[in-house]
Amino acid sequence: MQTEREHFEPLRAGVVGLGWAGEQHLKNYLRMPNVEVVALAGLEGERLRDLGVRYGVSGLHERWEDLVARDDLDIVSVAVPNHLHAPVSIAALDGGRHVLCEKPLARTGAEAERIVDSARKAGRVLEIAFTQRERGDVQALKRHVEEGNLGRIYHAKATWMRRDGIPGMGSWFTSKEMAGGGPLIDLGVHMIDMALYLMDEPEAESVSCATYAELGPQGRGSRGSDDDGTKTIVGDAYEVEDLATAFIRLSGGATLNLEAGWAAYRDSSDDFGVTLYGTDGGAEMKVRNYGTSDTVRIYTDVAGVPAVVAPEIRPREGHLGVVRRFVETIRSGDWKGHDGGDGLRRARIIDACYASALENREVSLRKMADGRR
Repeated sequence: MQTEREHFEPLRAGVVGLGWAGEQHLKNYLRMPNVEVVALAGLEGERLRDLGVRYGVSGLHERWEDLVARDDLDIVSVAVPNHLHAPVSIAALDGGRHVLCEKPLARTGAEAERIVDSARKAGRVLEIAFTQRERGDVQALKRHVEEGNLGRIYHAKATWMRRDGIPGMGSWFTSKEMAGGGPLIDLGVHMIDMALYLMDEPEAESVSCATYAELGPQGRGSRGSDDDGTKTIVGDAYEVEDLATAFIRLSGGATLNLEAGWAAYRDSSDDFGVTLYGTDGGAEMKVRNYGTSDTVRIYTDVAGVPAVVAPEIRPREGHLGVVRRFVETIRSGDWKGHDGGDGLRRARIIDACYASALENREVSLRKMADGRR
């Protein structure tokens, strides 16, 4: 239940995590009216102090447990390695805080379910930072879908591929225990979210997936030196995939092809996109190196003749849009459905994909939920 403080007084936020994502949460809270960042937590002492000074945050903690234990927080942002998403989020929710968690919600469906259960029990808002939804081109596509311009979408393709894009060779990103997986759980979860969001949330019924670890184990495919000093170094082992491909059957007979790769011999670029095939039209979004202009094409008929429409695209908002929606939801008091359920559904699909790749066969999500394969 919303309190008067959450409706009228400044919301007080704490951010756990000092990397790029954590700083995005931090600076975008400060752009919101009537939101104060009062606490920041992370193990890297020098960066902790630097961010505290830069953004005017006085409550600095090296241990996330100390931040979550504070009694002056309304919001906790979770921007730490994947293996910490569940413990930090659950502790914050159990303490009565609203939580904004980086994607993926958790390493596994079981962990994600525990987080969502905590949100529902606490009656707090739980949102996942699916930042790609906030792109102007994705929002333009969403409007076309909602207006019925594509008819019924029966098939989609979603892909995110890099040439040399392993985000931290030897860091937590390449540890199965800490990350939960490779590009499938890192990039693929964004593309699954984008496709399902655009298709109006059909239920995933089964998946057939294959994963490959061909370049990473040979020390190839690293993004290079983009470390801000916050990536936990765990050793030389490369324990995750560097490419994943999946075929996902959805409710209503729709299907989705997914491809996600950190490293592959292809164009030297970082590209993602989605293609939608509908009964009355089609659409394609192609993004090269995070570009934002001229990325969408709508395929339709005009006067019986094939036509292509290139809609005007608004600038992307990324974390700003995510943070704004999160704060607005808390302020509205209408928290129904804002319990992380979308993140849980994505986590279960990722689970099924990894199970399918391991067992080399199609896997039913319903059977997985029932403890059968």
